[in-house]
Amino acid sequence: MKLTLYQVDAFTEKLFSGNPAAVCVLNTWLNDKIMQQIAMENNLAETAFLVKKSEHYEIRWYTPELEVDLCGHAALASAYVLFRFIEKNVAKLDFYSPRSGILNVEKSDDGFLTLYFPRDETTEVAEVKEITKAIGAEPIKTIQGKTDYLLIYGSQKEIEEITPNFHLLDQLNCRGVIVSAPGNEVDFVSRAFFPQCGIPEDPVTGSAHTTLTPYWSKVLGKTKMTAKQLSPRGGDLICEYLGSRIKIAGKAILYLIGEINI
Repeated sequence: MKLTLYQVDAFTEKLFSGNPAAVCVLNTWLNDKIMQQIAMENNLAETAFLVKKSEHYEIRWYTPELEVDLCGHAALASAYVLFRFIEKNVAKLDFYSPRSGILNVEKSDDGFLTLYFPRDETTEVAEVKEITKAIGAEPIKTIQGKTDYLLIYGSQKEIEEITPNFHLLDQLNCRGVIVSAPGNEVDFVSRAFFPQCGIPEDPVTGSAHTTLTPYWSKVLGKTKMTAKQLSPRGGDLICEYLGSRIKIAGKAILYLIGEINI
């Protein structure tokens, strides 16, 4: 069996930045074990698999180690591939994730792709000493989401200087940890760490912005915001708080088209 594989840099318009994702558009679903092995072989933060079902595309996401509930950058990369190569005459796509429900994506003439994602459900909690120790910097606030913790700091410089202990992060009782602060040139900045998923630091994390956007919307008193993820590759997002949904917009660029032999 031969499968076409696309690799796309998401949340950027420059190659070798943003977050790379692999995309495989299938005729029918492969065995779960095979999809996990493909993701492991690709060794990217996420590989997305899609199958068309009448009015929508079913979508699933795999890290090198496991299947995840939601992935923004691989959803953006998937939309980029479909709009450019398969669904050339449409401006909106509906994805269905078995784990996250319906997800909508729209394209605009200026090259932006906009994801409509469910917002994360969050609660402010007392400082979790184990998380603070793993991150190595005491936060102003600690916020617990569905799968991740969000730590808030006072400045972009603090976010840039964080050097986590990945061994300790890997032992925490959560999927990952997001750190964030007001930005110097954007509304807010962040970094995200997911060693338990095989991703020590994620280059750009769309799903993290379903946690970040509601928080910063309340703090800044605005619904539409600019954001930057401060990983070594870096990435740029435009986020909008819509209540139960979050709009996350960004650009993408094609790196390669290849062929998998199974």
